[in-house]
Amino acid sequence: MPAFDFDLFVIGGGSGGVRAARIAAGHGARVAIAEESRFGGTCVIRGCVPKKLMVYAARYSSDFQDAKGFGWQTGLPSFDWASLIAAKDKEVARLEKLYRAGQINAGVTVFDMRATVAGPQALRLADGSEITAGKILVATGGRPNVDPALPGVEHVITSDKIFDLPEQPRQIVVAGGGYIAVEFASIFAGLGSEVTLIYRGDKVLRGFDAGLREGLMEAMAARGIRLVMGDVFTRIEKRGSSLVGTTRCGETLMADRILFAIGRSPNVRGLGLEEAGVELDAVGAVVVDGQSRSSVPSIFAVGDVTNRVNLTPVAIREGHAFADTQFGAKPWSTNYANIPTAVFTTPELGTVGLSEETARASGANVDIYEARFRPMRNLLAGRDERTLMKLVVDGETGRVLGVHVLGPDAAEMVQMAAIALNVGALKADFDRTMALHPSAAEELVTLRTRR
Repeated sequence: MPAFDFDLFVIGGGSGGVRAARIAAGHGARVAIAEESRFGGTCVIRGCVPKKLMVYAARYSSDFQDAKGFGWQTGLPSFDWASLIAAKDKEVARLEKLYRAGQINAGVTVFDMRATVAGPQALRLADGSEITAGKILVATGGRPNVDPALPGVEHVITSDKIFDLPEQPRQIVVAGGGYIAVEFASIFAGLGSEVTLIYRGDKVLRGFDAGLREGLMEAMAARGIRLVMGDVFTRIEKRGSSLVGTTRCGETLMADRILFAIGRSPNVRGLGLEEAGVELDAVGAVVVDGQSRSSVPSIFAVGDVTNRVNLTPVAIREGHAFADTQFGAKPWSTNYANIPTAVFTTPELGTVGLSEETARASGANVDIYEARFRPMRNLLAGRDERTLMKLVVDGETGRVLGVHVLGPDAAEMVQMAAIALNVGALKADFDRTMALHPSAAEELVTLRTRR
């Protein structure tokens, strides 16, 4: 008789958890997974996927406006929020079924309830039953932050709720300056809402290349988003059907909705990890080694709950590496170098590798190649918005250290550029590559003048 009920028990049915469970089961392990909400986690249910669908919706308003420059005689059509939300919900439901079916088809036992850690190799389910497992994987992701001490904080919403609003806000204030904040500011501006973004810093997207940060702020302002920088809320009040926020600098911001997008924290509350001896860091993240093992040898963690690199593809890769290593006799670990990422504002931003500031701070001799231009589409559309492309190059070796793009299809370009960086491409390799004309991407292989 087996010593444990399962070889592996996964807590959390998001991207990292389902990948780990499915791969481990494919290696012959007896696997169970528990999810208290819906399979797919943050990315599928209330993150990347519904957000990208709303990004597409928001960009149609610009498309309709730009079409006039190409001879199309049409007015700006009306937008129906309820239709978008219904279509989004249908797609999310389809994906959730696929995620669930993938587990069942792989032979994973599914528990539709909360599970907590009851010991190094024990779990307790919400129905009171207890289960044992040789290994436990925590893949519970993150949760949005709010300031519980802020007067009136009960009136704000977070990104977990933004996709399910019964009606589109006419006025919305977004608090924050990271991915989520700038993306939703851009989405609602595109859909026709009056948008204000308030952020404590002087530039959005801390940690990104400064040129892209500045360029994005210019583009957001040009698209009608009001930017209130170096400021924060001190109080939020409900007055009738409106919310009124007072800021530290004395501004009064009125809105139908106030969205707080001020970061996320590891979702470990009430999981029983500390009681089981699992070490957590200062922000509550599970401390793990290169094999995703916690301080308790039988308990592992992947994804945002570890606060390493909080991106869906990273969680998937970590989950896969864990399963192959622990159950497939194929040990490997996740490579965190040159991870490409995108911010789906309009215009969008894509980046991989070192920013100019990070490269210079390392003490390297850095060469910068940069181009700013109006994309061909914008010429006839009459839109002055500029694309920015930038290569950060090691001045001694010629190796490309970073590729940064602000403009249409930036994410698609940077995904391909990431391959070049991961094989150690030189600026000379970019120069030898034939340009694809006419395209914006050809600028990446035709940059010749150092800044």
